Amino acid sequence: MSKTATIELDGQKYTFPVIVGSENEVAIDIEKLRALTGAITIDPGYKNSGSCESKITFLDGEEGILRYRGYSIEELAEKATFLEVSFLLIFGELPTAAQLQQFEEDIRKYTLVNEEMKNIIDGFPKSAHPMGVLSSLTSALTAFNPKTVNVDNEKEMYEAVCKTMAKFIVIATWTYRKSMGYPLNYYDNTKGYVENFMRLMYELPTGPYQTDPVIVDALDKLFILHADHEQNCSTSTVRIVGSSHAGLFASISAGVSALWGPLHGGANQAVLEMLEQINADGGDVAKYVLKAKDKDDSFRLMGFGHRVYKNFDPRAKIIKKAADEVLAKLGVNDPLLAIAKQLEQVALEDDYFKARNLYPNVDFYSGIIYRALGIPTEMFTVMFAIGRLPGWIAQWKEMRVNKEPIGRPRQVYTGYPLRSFVDLEKR
Repeated sequence: MSKTATIELDGQKYTFPVIVGSENEVAIDIEKLRALTGAITIDPGYKNSGSCESKITFLDGEEGILRYRGYSIEELAEKATFLEVSFLLIFGELPTAAQLQQFEEDIRKYTLVNEEMKNIIDGFPKSAHPMGVLSSLTSALTAFNPKTVNVDNEKEMYEAVCKTMAKFIVIATWTYRKSMGYPLNYYDNTKGYVENFMRLMYELPTGPYQTDPVIVDALDKLFILHADHEQNCSTSTVRIVGSSHAGLFASISAGVSALWGPLHGGANQAVLEMLEQINADGGDVAKYVLKAKDKDDSFRLMGFGHRVYKNFDPRAKIIKKAADEVLAKLGVNDPLLAIAKQLEQVALEDDYFKARNLYPNVDFYSGIIYRALGIPTEMFTVMFAIGRLPGWIAQWKEMRVNKEPIGRPRQVYTGYPLRSFVDLEKR
């Protein structure tokens, strides 16, 4: 017998179906609530509202579980590459060796970006934030690819996916090159996807750039860990923009803008800014730990705890190891990274932090890795966007294929009731 839920309003009872997910998540289906009762629900921040049914990502914050298409994040990070995970998220299954090779080859077909895009990026000052530039360039790709994608045509959808994966990584690195005053680089189709990222960022005309396998592996893992995270702010933005049948590039551009916020993708940038603040004040970690414990002090430790995970962030366990390997490999002597390691030790050993589950999260460790690699702080969120791209594509594709209705939240009006207009001379 299927489950139901009953709501009583003004003495009248209404019954609604209950949906149970494949991992026993329970949701009350209130699609017909307003039609039956004239009432709506109000849920600021949508903390208790499900906007869709999805087969892409499962997240259990209480148990510290994250899975893509049923595969644990731990196993994927250990055994898969970023492009394998991208294929899995977007198309539903892990690729065969032949499919993976074809996917990479098909991405390479579209890695050349139209030269006129340079005119657009030249219009930005060097001081422009890379995320603002990236959002604009992503949207501008629509002008060079004006054809609407028929989501019911597998060939068209596949080509759109490959084109987006190809061009996004190039224009993302162009935002850095612009800020540094370097000439813009092009994708090297003889090298891998993540390896190309490092070369696109750092290779100069004066000589070839040698990539380090340890660094490439760490970035590969970071991109995998960021690839999707259920219905977060930027992902739900991509879905709601796409629900109007806006194109893939326009929807991804909206996701970039949502990710830019410091409460979302900007969190790892906030970690480095916090470390800089502590360092500028003499580097006294104990002082700032006490400030963090003082409920009357406005200071907050960034990169600790998580809104969703009430346990240890499963992504943080994986990336901590990669961070240790990168620091050991590079032998970086950086006061900010030394402060970060002290804070990590306190958070893992101090009873105050353990009792409140304030463990270092993925933003804390990703910030450490990016800093060690010499990636500027303002580029951190761009790194996040590169990793999150396949998740955005997968969510957009799923929403369109499922023919979900246009997103249109309701509201409870709390303004003035009807008023009479007052003529200008009488105001």
